[in-house]
Order: sequence, then C-alpha cells, then structure tokens
Amino acid sequence: MEGKMHVRIVPMNADHLDQVAELERICFSTPWSRNMLAEELENALSAFLVALDDGDNVVGYAGLQVILDEGSITNVAVRPDCRRQGIAGKLLQVFLDFAQGNHLAFLTLEVRASNYDAIALYGSRGFREAGRRKNYYEHPREDAIIMTKEFTDGITDTNS
Repeated sequence: MEGKMHVRIVPMNADHLDQVAELERICFSTPWSRNMLAEELENALSAFLVALDDGDNVVGYAGLQVILDEGSITNVAVRPDCRRQGIAGKLLQVFLDFAQGNHLAFLTLEVRASNYDAIALYGSRGFREAGRRKNYYEHPREDAIIMTKEFTDGITDTNS
C-alpha cells in the first residue's frame, strides 16, 4: 500500500499504553516496558504523541523530552505494515513545530547506524550527524548516530 495513510496525531494517554507497549516490542530489540511508558505520561518534561488510524488504532508514536531549551527525541516507532506512508514524518513535524514555537535551541536523537530509512527521514528534516555512540545498541550490538537539528530563531547564521 504505497502513498499516504490517513492518521490523526494526538497526545498519548493511558488508553494508548497497551498498544504503544506492543509497538515497542515489535519495533525494538530492547523495548520500553508499559510501566516505563506510563511513567512518561506523568513526566512534565516529556511529550508523547500517537498516530491513530481511522479505527483509532495506534500505528505509530514518538516521544520528546525537553530540558531547558534542548529537546531530545527519545522514541519514534511505526508499525511495520504502516511504514513508508509519512507517519513518522508527521510525528516528527509536530515536534519540529513545537521546538520552533517554544524557541528550543536544538532537537537531538540517536538512530541505529544501519537504519538508513530513518537517517534519510531525519536528514530530510534538517537533522545532521553530530557524532556517534560506539556500541550504543544491543541485540545486535551497533553504533548510534547522534543527529541534531539546530534552530536559529529566524536569525540567519552567516557562519555556516
């Protein structure tokens, strides 16, 4: 099914926890538990979004933690059968808009070095490789690429 899938992006709430925890198990070799996800709902520094299909099923989700003027994207996951339909991009765009609207200095994230689709998506949104974390991931052991997008608050940076 090529093309774009119709989804609604809404804040994650307790009703979504079971489906998000299942998505974690499907997508990640070391998934966050349902309890870890539930704790994020109570965390004032975290914002988690879900992408819902027309039947209100969770097909993707993303998490952001903000400390002062820095944002860290903690998780982005899309159900394997719903990938390549713009869902991760829509989730990411909400965080990019939030970052600009709230005058964050930058957003940062880590991605598996072999996750070329995700790296391409982040690159298309202005994220650039800022370094590597050796053997950051397990199962399989792999480096993380640290990617960062800086926001200049509309001021033109003449040094780049």
